[in-house]
Amino acid sequence: MPSFFVSIFLKKLHKIAICSLIRVIMLFIKKQSLNLRSFIVNYIIIIYNNISMYLDKKVKTDIFKKHGGSEKNTGSTEGQIALFTFRISHLTEHLKKNRKDYGTQRALQLLVGKRRSLLDYLKNKDIEKYRELVKELGLRR
Repeated sequence: MPSFFVSIFLKKLHKIAICSLIRVIMLFIKKQSLNLRSFIVNYIIIIYNNISMYLDKKVKTDIFKKHGGSEKNTGSTEGQIALFTFRISHLTEHLKKNRKDYGTQRALQLLVGKRRSLLDYLKNKDIEKYRELVKELGLRR
C-alpha cells in the first residue's frame, strides 16, 4: 500500500521540506484523476499538521516559568541552564540513534560547554541556587 510508505517517509521530513514535496507530488500526479490528487494532498496536509517540533513555544515558556521565575525572564541563568539541559537530552537521544551524525555531535559538545560555563558562573555567584538547580535537573556535578 503506497500510502503507508508515504506516511513513513513524511514523518521523517521537516515541515519546510513537506511544502516542496507537495509541489513535486502535484507535478507527478497532474495527469491522474482529481480524486486521487486531492486524496494525496489531504493526506500530506494531515501528516504536516501532526508533525511538531521538539522545542516549541509552550515547552520553552514552561521551562522558563519553572526555572527562571517567570515565562518572560528568558535571560536568567537558571532558565538558560534548564533550556540547555532539555536540548542536550534531546540531542543525546538523537545521537543514540544516529551515531555518525557529526554535525549534531559538535553542536552537542558546544551546548555542553555553554551549560558548563553558565553552571560555573552560577556556582561563583550563588552556591545555594547552583546546588538546588543541579539537584533539580539531575546533573552529575
